[in-house]
Amino acid sequence: MRGNCDGVGAGAESPLVSRFPVVLHCTIIDRPATLESGMTDTDLSSPRVSRRDYVLILLALAMGGFAIGISEFSTMGLMTQIAQGLQITEPQVGHVISAYALGVVVGAPLLAILGARWPRRTLLLLLMVFYALGNVASALAPSYHAMLLCRFIAGLPHGAYFGVASLVAASISPPNQRATAVGRVLLGLSVALLVGNPLATWLGQIVSWRWAYASVSVIALGTVAAVAVLLPPQPEELRQQPLRELRAFNQPQVWLALAIGAVGFSGMFCVFSYLAPTLTAVTGVTAARIPLAMVAFGVGGVLGSILGGWLFDRMQFRAVPVLLLWSVVVMLTFPLAAQSGVWVFVSIVAVGTMGALAPALQTRLMDVAAEAQTLAAASNHAAFNTANALGPWLGGMAITAGWGWTSTGYVGAATALGGLLVYAAAVWQERHRQRAVLTNC
Repeated sequence: MRGNCDGVGAGAESPLVSRFPVVLHCTIIDRPATLESGMTDTDLSSPRVSRRDYVLILLALAMGGFAIGISEFSTMGLMTQIAQGLQITEPQVGHVISAYALGVVVGAPLLAILGARWPRRTLLLLLMVFYALGNVASALAPSYHAMLLCRFIAGLPHGAYFGVASLVAASISPPNQRATAVGRVLLGLSVALLVGNPLATWLGQIVSWRWAYASVSVIALGTVAAVAVLLPPQPEELRQQPLRELRAFNQPQVWLALAIGAVGFSGMFCVFSYLAPTLTAVTGVTAARIPLAMVAFGVGGVLGSILGGWLFDRMQFRAVPVLLLWSVVVMLTFPLAAQSGVWVFVSIVAVGTMGALAPALQTRLMDVAAEAQTLAAASNHAAFNTANALGPWLGGMAITAGWGWTSTGYVGAATALGGLLVYAAAVWQERHRQRAVLTNC
């Protein structure tokens, strides 16, 4: 329900606030059920699809995420081979990884703004073609500097693709299953960690690291074909002017949701980045068993993608502190679990489940971005890549200070608590805005 006071319609109403009807001197008006659950006007114009087509469309969108996941993470597994092939050092390959992450941060808002005029279906197809070409270029890169440029270019469509794909998935879903659908799209990343990256690493070791990137291009082009065939045009879809997309950044709740991801999600990357040396130096695991740890992390990621969307559909924004508290518990128990060769793998699965925050925050951004949903949804992945930089940096500082490899768990707990503080600020800001609206009624 929503009052017809002046100013209430400005911006998107949070599910947190929409639970409390406005009385006082405001006239209460009924709100359509779909809008009550966070849907937007653009969602209401989405085409009806059959259950079979719905599942196939989500699979096609997840296939794109699968390609992106392989491209993003296989570089880590093929670090030695890439270094030898380009005649550079492994730390320089680390710069190649950073170049991709920088491309994600730059490309997510940039391509979302530039593509605001285009239908989402068209934009998805162009982004995947762009991604395929970026990985072909990476496979053919003749030198270190060429590889840096190619990986930066390949990273540009990453965030925009996930943002637009999430919006499409939500728009064809029932109102109470939007976050679940978003989780299904992001599931492609987790499956890439679980299955795709081990296969790409094996291919790179047996044949050449260049074939790993070439295989990503093939999967990306397969995504283009699947989306073109399965996703129907959306003729009534609301198009945006590029500058209007920038209005997303006028919404404090958008910035706060992005901050929750950038801070609260960094703990997972903090532990994951130093997982291999922690296992060998603390747990005593042999190098041959480290791939099993990657599989365990992938299993946790799959569970997190499924459960995160399911929980947000039922609890809305209140699911976020639950997931952050879970992250605190997981991070605090990791240093203890690392002492055991058995329990450490259970803990790694739990660390992977922290990815449940991704579909929750993705859907939250759809709820608070008003008409500028493409930019907000794409920026979510820029925030996650910020977390990917922040977590390892903080963990490295703790390790360098002499606190040990397992200190990454305590650092991760601190960042999850930081995410909770940002969540509290978001709740306070939303209530403050609502009180201001009531005062003006």
